[in-house]
Amino acid sequence: MDGSRGVDRVFAALGDAGRRSLVEAVAARGSATATELAAERPVTRQAVAKQLSALERAGLLHATRAGRETRYEVTPEPLEEAVEWMVSVGSAWDERLAGLRRSLARYGNRRSMRQPPGSSRS
Repeated sequence: MDGSRGVDRVFAALGDAGRRSLVEAVAARGSATATELAAERPVTRQAVAKQLSALERAGLLHATRAGRETRYEVTPEPLEEAVEWMVSVGSAWDERLAGLRRSLARYGNRRSMRQPPGSSRS
């Protein structure tokens, strides 16, 4: 997958609850067809097939055709790239928040040094 565009496609695909549910169902089964997945949902096989195609375009599923049947399996690499992106963004925020905590602690220490014990500001 190609960097941020790949991550964008993953998040766009997983932005829909129905598609997330399909990824979970395929992962739980190991592989599945649109017909199998539609039997468990209140939607048509065609609707499921359309969502599976969107997930395949995003790189989240791999389709294997055998005769008239298309089986889908989860492709973990794009999910791993999305997780790596979230970790990197999260760690950047962790660093920023730690810096803010240090600044607030220094501010609080300076402020308490200026006030005599037992006094309060109004």
